[in-house]
Amino acid sequence: MKRVAERKMKNDTLKRARNRLDERLGVLRATDRFRPPPKGWIRALRDALGMTGAQLGSRLGVRPQTVDTIEKSEASGTIQLNTLRRAAEALDCTLVYALVPNTSLEAAVNVRARKIAIRELQRVAHTMRLEAQGTDDVNMEARIEAYIRDVLSGRDLWNGP
Repeated sequence: MKRVAERKMKNDTLKRARNRLDERLGVLRATDRFRPPPKGWIRALRDALGMTGAQLGSRLGVRPQTVDTIEKSEASGTIQLNTLRRAAEALDCTLVYALVPNTSLEAAVNVRARKIAIRELQRVAHTMRLEAQGTDDVNMEARIEAYIRDVLSGRDLWNGP
């Protein structure tokens, strides 16, 4: 009984942490607003400022050819974060780095927990049917909820496929 209470407290703490993070990331959810321009942010900002590649190179302490390489690596997605940060500073910008979940973190955890619970309960039901001890599917939803509540821990969710 004590273990179940401890697990519930830990799950509640994790749920609150997920909800706080979901709130912070919610403003970034419209990711199409943040899609980089075709030639990358560095080039777009440099052009908008009316800055030449040579001028940006001077601010970065590199040759103009290196600026071209940096802009191309950003556009292709191979730029290093440190280089991007340096370019942002040279353009008087702040690099904002975030991983934005496609759904809320809470929804991702719930979907994953249900998937695991259903897979495990179906495996057990199959074994019981083979032993002529079939289970009724009437209470499946209640069994899924009980399995998630009583068996799964947060760390179990991300083992395997």
